[in-house]
Amino acid sequence: MKKEKTKKAKTKVEAEEEILDIPEDEIWTYRIEGLAPPKINVSYKDATGKKIIFVVFISIAVLLSLFFSVRALLNTGDLEYKENDTGYKLVQFSNNGLIKTFDVEYVADIDNSKIEAGALIAGGAENEENINMDFLTYDEEKTVTEIHEYAFNCDATLQVVNVGADVTKIDNKAFYSCWALQCIYVDENNPNYCDVDGVLYNKDKTEIICYPIDHDKYLRKELGYTDLVDDDGNPMEELWGPTEKYDEGFFQKYNEDVRTYVVPSTVEKICPLCFNYANVDTYYLPDGLKEIGTLAFFDCGNMHNIYSYVPTADGVSETRFTGREKLGAIYLSLPECLEAIGSDAFTRDRGLTYMYIPENVKKIGHHAFWDSVYKDKNDESGTGLHGISQMNIACDEETFKSYEIGSSWRPKYDYLLFKKTIDTVYNAERQPVE
Repeated sequence: MKKEKTKKAKTKVEAEEEILDIPEDEIWTYRIEGLAPPKINVSYKDATGKKIIFVVFISIAVLLSLFFSVRALLNTGDLEYKENDTGYKLVQFSNNGLIKTFDVEYVADIDNSKIEAGALIAGGAENEENINMDFLTYDEEKTVTEIHEYAFNCDATLQVVNVGADVTKIDNKAFYSCWALQCIYVDENNPNYCDVDGVLYNKDKTEIICYPIDHDKYLRKELGYTDLVDDDGNPMEELWGPTEKYDEGFFQKYNEDVRTYVVPSTVEKICPLCFNYANVDTYYLPDGLKEIGTLAFFDCGNMHNIYSYVPTADGVSETRFTGREKLGAIYLSLPECLEAIGSDAFTRDRGLTYMYIPENVKKIGHHAFWDSVYKDKNDESGTGLHGISQMNIACDEETFKSYEIGSSWRPKYDYLLFKKTIDTVYNAERQPVE
């Protein structure tokens, strides 16, 4: 018993806290025995040396960043291929800033030692027609049969791609963000693909695969809109609206010629990323279209009209707009046979003001119409939001909710404390265009 009491007493002593009585004027400098003194108003040891090391490190990092940035601008170009069962797959095309036209037929090689001094500059060649292209060679013993996804990713120089007869597979994302690309031409003997005036389709034209981002520039050259000038006589590359020189009639004709696209009546699918960033004002989609792929019309800020048409018995094969009477019945809606709308299909399409969803649409991906409503800071009329004002749905609410509908599919304005999701109108009727 005595032993237990002794043990408890010892534990109590060990648990006692030591309270330090520190004078107020020493609170930041008081030193506890056995510990280092506080570093208040005291220079650290070797502080100058550490500052020098830090400055040198940052300087090296900045220089390396500049070095690699310049290398990126003056890219010497690399082409990557991988052998497959039928030939070779183009995995990565890297432009050296000089290649405007590229053939996907045989394995190519870039010999930068053959480039003349001064020819390679950021943004391309000063005198393109005088550049000797001998640095680009093709090995005709190595046939290219496939184009990998993102093979031409974000190229800002390439204008024309020629696809050979033996290319049997092209990934839908092969030409993503090729800002200067005007045309994709396909050898007429290719069994799987074709082009319609430089726009890529599958062979039977049931799928439209890629509308080149800068295709409207090709159309301006083809149709004679190359000498546009502003009201002061300065050259303009394109026309955005009526001016003193170009009246409303001229601008309407310009839009119909250059910025209107008719999807042929045979097409049943618009592939992912097909029209992303395209400078098209008006689309006519065939009523037999069944699917609009993911990101198909992503960030088409200049799109203002999207119509569907019921073709006549002869069908429609011409992609240039030559008059509504040749398209049959036209409706202010998506096509009646449409079944699926992919994720982000119409994201950031702020030029649209009306949208009608046919009752056959049973699948809508997430954020399908995201950010297609906005508030114009320069609008002093006080009308509020612009863009798509409401979603018009052909079927009733209960039926629509049973479909496969992704999250945040409707347009929504969301900025600071002001949040508004666009209203939905069910049992809406399809509107014909007179």
